[in-house]
Amino acid sequence: MTAPEVFDQDPDDGRVLLLHADPPTAHRAAAQMAAGVCPSGAITLNEPESSGS
Repeated sequence: MTAPEVFDQDPDDGRVLLLHADPPTAHRAAAQMAAGVCPSGAITLNEPESSGS
């Protein structure tokens, strides 16, 4: 429950539920922390690709 704005937990089986596949910038740090502390490594975070020119 490190990032409740991004993830929830299924009350029946305890699995993580993704609420926002592309969290707003304000919640990205919490999502990164959740990925870092996930004991099973089930949460990963991919950085968006930049469209630099």
